[in-house]
Amino acid sequence: MVNLSILISSSEISGPGGLFDIDATLPLVAIQFILLMIILNVILYNPLLTIIEERKEYILNNLAKASKILSQANELTAQYEQELNSVRKEAQLEITNSQKIHKEILEIELNISQKYIDNLLDNITKDLLDKKNTALNSLDAIVQSLCIEIETRLSI
Repeated sequence: MVNLSILISSSEISGPGGLFDIDATLPLVAIQFILLMIILNVILYNPLLTIIEERKEYILNNLAKASKILSQANELTAQYEQELNSVRKEAQLEITNSQKIHKEILEIELNISQKYIDNLLDNITKDLLDKKNTALNSLDAIVQSLCIEIETRLSI
């Protein structure tokens, strides 16, 4: 603490050349500062600001192009989805129609087959009945002849 107070007391110089002495160096430093600002502005800041502005315009242009492409892509997506939905509906309608047609064809073929089978069964049934009647008639005749033969042999 003592050394600090000695330092402060020794820095107090009476007269010019003190701690806050205002003389010709202050305007010279101000002029140097202004010149340095002008030089830096011309050499560094203006080109840097133009590059930043160009980059900003480039980014804005690319964003505008990207948003335009995105809107076109959304429109195409919506259009293709509508086309896809209409094609799906048409395909479903065609499937339904073809199922109806195949069902009708199947029913017609089943009816034809059923009629053919019914006719075949009727023919077979008639044929069997005819054969049965023929067999019964011939069996009747054989039984009659056997009865006559048995009577003749018994009557002897």
